[in-house]
Amino acid sequence: MFDFLRSEDSKLRRSAAHWLELAQRIHDYRKDQLTAEQGGGLLAAMAEVRALVKARASGTGLKPAIERLEATMRACGGRHYPTTSLVENIEFFLVAAIVILGLRAYFVQPFKIPTNSMWPSYYGMTSEVFPEGEEPGIVRRTARLLGLGAMNYTLKAPADGEVLVPVFRNGMPAYTEKRGRSLFIFPTLMREYTVTVGGQPVKLTVPSDWAQSDQFGYDEVLERTLFAGRKNGLFRAAQAANGSHQLESSMMEVANGGQRVEARVFWVPTGKHVKKGEDILSFDILTGDLLFVDRISYNFVKPAIGSGFVFKTGNINHPEMHDAAGQQISQYYVKRLVGLPGDTLEVRPPVLYRNGAPIAGSKAFERNAAREGLYPGYVNAESFLGVGKVLEVPADSYFAMGDNSPRSKDSRMWGFVPEKDVVGRPLFIYYPLTPRWGIAH
Repeated sequence: MFDFLRSEDSKLRRSAAHWLELAQRIHDYRKDQLTAEQGGGLLAAMAEVRALVKARASGTGLKPAIERLEATMRACGGRHYPTTSLVENIEFFLVAAIVILGLRAYFVQPFKIPTNSMWPSYYGMTSEVFPEGEEPGIVRRTARLLGLGAMNYTLKAPADGEVLVPVFRNGMPAYTEKRGRSLFIFPTLMREYTVTVGGQPVKLTVPSDWAQSDQFGYDEVLERTLFAGRKNGLFRAAQAANGSHQLESSMMEVANGGQRVEARVFWVPTGKHVKKGEDILSFDILTGDLLFVDRISYNFVKPAIGSGFVFKTGNINHPEMHDAAGQQISQYYVKRLVGLPGDTLEVRPPVLYRNGAPIAGSKAFERNAAREGLYPGYVNAESFLGVGKVLEVPADSYFAMGDNSPRSKDSRMWGFVPEKDVVGRPLFIYYPLTPRWGIAH
């Protein structure tokens, strides 16, 4: 960077060092293929340049020696010479990739929060619905994408008419699953939903982890957009239409848990009428928090109560840890550590008790106990921490719970985390750029 401060002789000596490095590489790579004359000539030319550099020779004496070395290298180098910037760049990126993979495997690992089980300490994917006429333009969308990881989803009406939503027999919005990517990068399972207007279908593909959230997901967007915020609006509309024998039905091919089946769906009228080209739905899905996980600390110290807690699920053998196809879920989860081996735990809503006293060790515990702000308080859940149940954590195991207790699938449902499967603790939220950015708590 400060080459302009160097003398010409100094620049030439530095250049000579680069030539010597390349010459040594050629000799090491090709010495068994060189004739005795070629090998001796290359070593002699290298020795001449090395001696001049050591003697801090002037450019007048060094330049001809470098030129002789360069000519010898050209004769001996084969495909190793002349070198190119492409080769050098490839080597640089390979070394960088090895370093990054080493850091990721042993020290710091990036992690994306997919669900809202730890909300509001860490955010999973959330949604923001835009009132009619207030949808963001291209500039605002770009800013929200860069700063918040916000992906916009807008469904336009293909015709005039009433919006109809298909539901399964249980009243859930009908969907099929497929593979895709979140933020164009992260592999994820997607759900494809359909609505119709004037008999014409419109499809919407969204991340599955977001879609099935009962707090920020697809049902919530439908209620706020098509049912004016009425809770269970779709279910009530289905009940009303079914009571009047007005529901039309059809068969739909559905993929779920790796299986494809034909399922009957019922088309629920929403009461919302739109013109062709108008918005049916317009909302953003904001990315879950992206954070770095410290993988090294727990190799030297035991996890502490109240710490964020990242672990693998592959050895948690419980029906709640099986997917729709009955396969073991093998993922990384993040919860908060609430129980060590030998601890007793009990939930008396909204307080979690550890060893007979309100649990301490994290602000999240205090805020849940007081139902402060967005923290909902702790609730019982079968089968491990049901009402009135006191649980003891066995040896070599941990108990983990989400801060969003009413909406967290955690150890209360599927049991204990094996000590050997602990990965590390959340270290730093590096994206999105919100007030949560910074040290993870």
